[in-house]
Amino acid sequence: MAPKQGNIMSYRPDIKVMDATIRDGGLVNDFYFTDEFVKKLYETNVKAGVDYMEFGYKASNDIFDESKFGKWKFCKEEDIRAIVGDNDTGLKISVMADVGRTNLERDVIDKKDSVIDVVRVATYINTIPAAIDMAEYCHNKGYETSINIMAISTASESDVRQALDLIGKSEGVDMIYMVDSYGAIYPEEMRELCDMFYEYGQKYGKIIGVHAHDNQKLAFANTIEAVSRGASMLDATVCSLGRGAGNCAMEALIGFLKNPRYRLDPILRFIQTEMLKLRETTVWGYDVPYLITGLLNMHPRTAINFIKEGDTDYSTLFQELWTRE
Repeated sequence: MAPKQGNIMSYRPDIKVMDATIRDGGLVNDFYFTDEFVKKLYETNVKAGVDYMEFGYKASNDIFDESKFGKWKFCKEEDIRAIVGDNDTGLKISVMADVGRTNLERDVIDKKDSVIDVVRVATYINTIPAAIDMAEYCHNKGYETSINIMAISTASESDVRQALDLIGKSEGVDMIYMVDSYGAIYPEEMRELCDMFYEYGQKYGKIIGVHAHDNQKLAFANTIEAVSRGASMLDATVCSLGRGAGNCAMEALIGFLKNPRYRLDPILRFIQTEMLKLRETTVWGYDVPYLITGLLNMHPRTAINFIKEGDTDYSTLFQELWTRE
């Protein structure tokens, strides 16, 4: 077991916060955020001392029809620059690339010509070699890189260890993320999982990150549990905006962290002026169907469709999914 890292009264200077509001939130509204909204969030993150902001995906338009999504599904260089200019701030810009859904050779330019700082590769446990190839490609282009292992709650310990060993040996990967895609993990399990990731992080010199979903209202609890076990890259979204039940709330995380470089007030002002308006037209956050899929360690797509249809027969949903298991 890894030793506990820090305590509730202190702060670890190695901790960094990643705002994933646009990227994960884009899965709720097909990435149709206005430039004004994104610009205000960018300015808020700068004022709040947030370390990274993820603008969206580098999705291939060979696979996804650009007419059916907002621009942050594709994160073209000119669109990001329209928001940040040359980004003369301390905030780093991130994008995500899914294994099998990104044309890196065409859509990822050399870092020296880009305002983007980080490319995070999203993968399931069965596509780790492809993810490593993608991360190494981006590393050679000059970017910071991360491999985010999705649906970690469904992977066996032996598979995770093999994946961590493969990723650890790659010089082209800077960060390794555990992603609780289904919101199925409990804090005790997060502790054990983080200890395993931390073990390989220490062995190979990799930074460990956590990305939690809130199906069982445990995203914040799991994030700070991961902090106590050595995770230093922390994902959060404002008002938990994200696919399904959403993510660890940025306002809760910034309120918890003791590092004086983080400021809560700009985030609260953004909630007041922007997020309350967004809630009038966009539905996200914890709901009973997400709890059910989280309990059963299942992808939330069934819950998402259930809510869209306005169905409230929770008992039948539970029984149907339970027997499907």
